[in-house]
Amino acid sequence: MSELVHLSAMVYGHVQGVFYRAFVLHRANSLGLKGYVRNLPKSHAVEVNAEGDKQKLEELIEHLKMGPPEAWVEKVEPHWSEYTGQFTNFEIRY
Repeated sequence: MSELVHLSAMVYGHVQGVFYRAFVLHRANSLGLKGYVRNLPKSHAVEVNAEGDKQKLEELIEHLKMGPPEAWVEKVEPHWSEYTGQFTNFEIRY
């Protein structure tokens, strides 16, 4: 049986302006996750909020650590919480 959870992750490094959000969108959709990814203003960070099966979210974290070829990921800080069911799809937020 799958365990549904919420993941909030901060991704630091050279992750803005290198198609990182599109990369996350594609990976999250392929894993069947719901939520969003967005750049954080005035920082070199991207925020990811996603919900779904914990094993799929752990796979997403591994993708977040790699990023697209142009990115350089310094660190990923994941935080787990209870599933809320608040998302209907996965999207890029601006």
